[in-house]
Amino acid sequence: MRTIHQCGHNDLRFAVIIPKPSREKRWTKTLWVYDLLTNMLFTQKTNPLQRDDLDEFVECDRPGKRHLRKPTWTEANPEGRWRSFDYEDLMKRDKVNLDIFWLRDKSLEDSDDLPPPDVLAQEIAEDLQTALEQFTAIAEKVKG
Repeated sequence: MRTIHQCGHNDLRFAVIIPKPSREKRWTKTLWVYDLLTNMLFTQKTNPLQRDDLDEFVECDRPGKRHLRKPTWTEANPEGRWRSFDYEDLMKRDKVNLDIFWLRDKSLEDSDDLPPPDVLAQEIAEDLQTALEQFTAIAEKVKG
């Protein structure tokens, strides 16, 4: 039997399939996570993911030397992308949810500089009205 954990971050979705152990002893004490996506913008055409974008992860992962892993995230370095989570802490999460975030998304920090809601609503209404007028004009041209 396997347990499937759905995880999501930004537009990336994946499932972690963990075989259910047939023994009492758990297989790991620590889950290591590297956050590649927060504050990074990868696109297929203008900024595709390159091998060198994974260099920090490979260096942190220390294949073959896992016992030497060190997190880059600390309270003193809250921008670190490599972090460990204790098994016991993960088991305490609601439904053992692995949707894990710790980096602040800088694109959301600008919300303090937004205009008041009534101004935003008016701008949105004007944009929608302009779009409707443009689509109406196109529909008239297509109709002939």
